[in-house]
Amino acid sequence: MAFVLLRRQTAWSLAFPSAYWLLVFFLIPLAIVFVVSLGERARLGAVTFDLTNPASLFDDYGRIFSRINGDFIYLRIFARSLWLALLNTAICLLFAYPFAYWIARQPASRRNILIFLVMIPFWTNFLVRTYAWMLILRDSGLINNFWSITLHEQAVRLAEISPLFDWLARATSQKLPLLYNFPSVLLGLFYGYLPFMVLPLYTNLEKVNWSLLEAASDLYAGRWQSFRRVLLPLTLPGVIAGSIIVFIPSLGAYVTPDLMGGAKVALLGNLLQQQFMTVRDWPFGSAISFIMMAVMLAATLVYFRVSAESERTTEITVAHDK
Repeated sequence: MAFVLLRRQTAWSLAFPSAYWLLVFFLIPLAIVFVVSLGERARLGAVTFDLTNPASLFDDYGRIFSRINGDFIYLRIFARSLWLALLNTAICLLFAYPFAYWIARQPASRRNILIFLVMIPFWTNFLVRTYAWMLILRDSGLINNFWSITLHEQAVRLAEISPLFDWLARATSQKLPLLYNFPSVLLGLFYGYLPFMVLPLYTNLEKVNWSLLEAASDLYAGRWQSFRRVLLPLTLPGVIAGSIIVFIPSLGAYVTPDLMGGAKVALLGNLLQQQFMTVRDWPFGSAISFIMMAVMLAATLVYFRVSAESERTTEITVAHDK
């Protein structure tokens, strides 16, 4: 009995620091944000609470679904942010999966070097890397200088020789709209979060028993069938983990949309910054934050459910093989 109590005390002593950290720096701030979301903005940005009318405490949550001049502005921003996060996650997965697969199939010594190269961008601040992309994509950047100066001069000379190149001369006379639009924001997010998709996929692919693919090939399964029925189920936890890691920060991204999108691409991150720092409507900003957290929590629950089902399927398969 004394030994059991000692073990419990030891376990609680080990868990206390992390539990204290979680309470002080997560649960309490979360509770404060929730309480603020129930208030309303007064003059000079102060937060007041109308306790005489409990129904009014949730007005800011309903405000997100309201019309402004006949348009659902906040819902459009939310839908645009959700679509951008989903699209960035899908593109990262499309590029990261074959890349991680190729790394996992390399010799051990080469794998370490390749993973090291994947992690090199983390050595540079994300803001600096975003500014580097802005220098490349802006009107006086590397691509537009080549397009509108170098290539345009060659196109004009070719157009003087043959009229077949007139279209190229006309096209290169205008700058390419590479910055301050939706594609530029997507490019910035893709570049920033691609390593976060590669690493969990590689970790999962590295543990795959490749003899299972050879067995599937011996049973006359094609490459697509081997991937769909063998490799994908085995690497599904890595796919879901990478997707969650990319989707959550993409949904609340602020730096990339603000710098590479300018004022033309408004997302949830920009809306939150505006409500807290410019309009000083903290209750509405807190309500938006809680709705974002609800979406992220739903995505995380999907990850845990899929991971549990995948592990259960793997255990059943292993037990059946034995």
